[in-house]
Formats: sequence, C-alpha cells, structure tokens
Amino acid sequence: MKPLLDAAIIGSGPNGLAAAVALAREGYSVVVYESGPEPGGGARTRELTLPGFHHDVCSAIHPMGVASPFFRMLELERHGLEWIHPGLPLAHPLDGGRAVVMDRSIEATAAQFSAGSARAYRRLFAPLLPKFGDLLEDLLAPPQVPRHALSMMAFGLRILPSTLAAARSWFDDEGARALLAGNAAHSVLPLDRLISTQAIGLMLMLAGHAGGWPLAKGGSAAIVAALVAELESRGGRIETGHRIDSLRDLPPARTYLFDTTPSALVRIAGPALPASFGKRLLRFRHGPGVFKIDYALSGPVPWEAEACRRAGTVHLGGTLDEITRAEREAFHGIHPDRPFVLTAQQSLFDPTRSPEGKHTFWAYCHVPAGSTFDMTARIEAQIERFAPGFRDLVLARHTMNCADYERYNPNLIGGDIVGGITDWRQLLTRPVVSLKPHATPNPTLFLCSASTPPGGGVHGMCGYWAAREAIARLNGVR
Repeated sequence: MKPLLDAAIIGSGPNGLAAAVALAREGYSVVVYESGPEPGGGARTRELTLPGFHHDVCSAIHPMGVASPFFRMLELERHGLEWIHPGLPLAHPLDGGRAVVMDRSIEATAAQFSAGSARAYRRLFAPLLPKFGDLLEDLLAPPQVPRHALSMMAFGLRILPSTLAAARSWFDDEGARALLAGNAAHSVLPLDRLISTQAIGLMLMLAGHAGGWPLAKGGSAAIVAALVAELESRGGRIETGHRIDSLRDLPPARTYLFDTTPSALVRIAGPALPASFGKRLLRFRHGPGVFKIDYALSGPVPWEAEACRRAGTVHLGGTLDEITRAEREAFHGIHPDRPFVLTAQQSLFDPTRSPEGKHTFWAYCHVPAGSTFDMTARIEAQIERFAPGFRDLVLARHTMNCADYERYNPNLIGGDIVGGITDWRQLLTRPVVSLKPHATPNPTLFLCSASTPPGGGVHGMCGYWAAREAIARLNGVR
C-alpha cells in the first residue's frame, strides 16, 4: 500500500512535537499519535489539588527551554508562549537563616562568598559565559567532533573531576560548595561520579547566568500549546486517545519516529528490527525515580532567608556533604531520611497559577527506582527546616510516587524522569553506540525521546536531531 503519510510520530512530549515540527517545516506530512487525552508528555499543567490551582505535573522551570536553539528558531512567542523570569533564578538556604543564591550576574553571585571562593567562582564561569552559545551548539548535539573545539576544551577541563572533589578543591566557602552540589544533583547521580554530575551542574549554572531559569506563563503546558500551534500552522496534526501497541496500529508512513523509551520501541516495533539490535536497546539503563508533592497554599512559603522569597527555584538539602549523602542513598536503593528536595514557587511570579492571595508550591526528591514509599513527612521536614510554619499554610496536597509517574507516562520507567541514567558512559551511548544515535537498522524507524542525545530536559533537541536524520533518509541521503 502506498504510504499516506511522510511521518508518523509516536508520543507527543516536547521531543515528539519538536520532531513533528521539524519535519512539517520541511514540507512533510506529519501526524502525531498520543495515547493520553492531551499532548504534552512531561510538560503538562493540571488542577491537581483544588479548583483554580494550576500545577506543573513534571517539568516546571526551563533554563534549557529558553536556551534551546530549536525553540529559539521557532519563535514560539508568536504562539503565545511567554517566559517569566523570577527575581533570582535559584536560592539555596542553609541553617541559621542564611541562603546563597545564583544571580543572573556572575559577579553578584561570587560576591556573597569568601574571597578565595569568589575568585574561584569567577575563574570557573567568567571565561565560559561568552562562549555559552558555542557550547550549546556542541553539548546539545549528538556526539561528534566539536565545532567549537577551544570552547569545549575549556568546558571539558572543568568537568573532569567529580562534583564532590571539585567543590572541596575549588571552594572553601560552604555556601559555594552547596550551590554547586545542588545543581549537580539534577543529574540524579551520586556526586562522586566523574564527569556527568559536573557537566550537568555546570551547564545548568551557565544557562542561569546566560539566560536565566524562567517558567512558562500559565504553566509548562504553554510550551506544548505553542509547539502544537506551530505544528498545526504547518499542516501537521495530533490524534489524542490513540494508543499504539504495534506498528499495525499506525497507518502506512514513509518513516516512524518514537518519542518513547528504547524498550517501548522494541515492544511496538520489535519484529521490524534485527533481534541483535533489540537486545542492545533492552540493555539501556534507567535510574532512580522521584516522589513529588504539589501543594495548594493559603499564602507564600514562609522562608527564613529573605532571598528565597525572590527565587523561582529553591534547593533544599543543606550542605555539600548532606546532598552527597542523600543522592548516594537514593541511587543505591535507600530512601534518604533528609532528602535533597527541589522546589519551585511559580505562583509568586505568575498570578495565573492560583486564586488571588493563594499559592502553588512544587516539590520533589529522588528515591530508589520503582519506589512506592510515602516521602511526604521527610520532604516536609526539609521544608519546615528552612521555612518554619509551612505546614500551617497547606490547604491541599497531591502526591505522586514512582509507580504513579509510570502510570501517568509509560516513558517514566520506575519514576525515572530524565530518560535513563546520565553517567558518562550512557551520555555517550544513548541509546546504543552509534554514529547516528537516533536511527535504527530499519531505515523507516527512529527514536527521538530523551533516551537519545542530548538527553533529558524540555528543549526539543532530541526530537530535532532525530528529525534531521529522518529527513536525510527521506531525501535519500546516507
């Protein structure tokens, strides 16, 4: 049967939509198939607690979204996307009512540390900031010979040590150490791991200094809405409520792109792939999961440190050693007594998120993969540690454990929200060792999820690069 479509996309997360948009912009006919009632994947916004309280179900703060080369190319603001920049991208409270902050300014950030740590902070980031665009071009691309070798060399020298070793070596100020540790903990890895924790932590901090850590007005779903509008303006469309269990559930198409895990690609399209390649995909490793609480509050979080009241994101974990312990425990199957908690307070800066005078609050911690343990008491103990009286403001809670997240989105295997372990080995081999990591031996099948380069985050670059590989195949280029 002659194909009716140029491309069918399975999954409508930001990467699936980015792939669809990239194809549609080149004039190809595209349909996206989504099993849920709405598009979005990890970028949905819902009333999870009480009417009028709009919570981001997964992603909430978007340093890589505003920095994404593909999103910037699309000018999604034309479709209503509005980035809101809090007064401070990030605050990190310590005991005693003190907090360290990551300001947009490198100088202002460094100024809060001891003289030696301030010098080290400037030496770390000041040379890289002018090269941020060049670094993005290489770091958000599939593994390749760097186009900006000198910039990448400067970055590479800074990520060689583990975060634990680097923080102790570079900084004598406990605040500077904690700030670095909290950013590196986004890797969902023990902080004594080489390269990966530093690469992710430094990239997030550079992004904060270069472009901020904004939130999307109205919720992360606004990013999805803008991508959908761009796709539809190019003639593409989305079919929701359409579950795909095999290729037979799809219409004939010239190419198929999967915004899924590697194992889901094997489950759906296994017979169309060499058995040996399927086995390689099934060896892809997933890491720890998350436990998340969304709050409806009667007022803003009563932080002891005033700086926390100006920040969109607040990291709760205390010192370098405390964060290191918590992340090591979660990775090795232990539920931390004092977890590292990542929080966001979107309604302080976006009044559309909650009724007047009320607030939303978003908080999660890392837990062992597949966990169903209720971390509410431990998370709230960390919040109360830095914001006494917080519990008195709680109007309602909504919790999600690892199993809940996997039911919500089958891509989040065991509650893994970053698309697979991000250690240095798997960063370079997502999903397998290949010069064309989004392609498969079947010339019609591609993988475009966060399990491919450049990895997790709402930036659309996994989808964009998969689409480029698919376009080359469609055009007969090898």
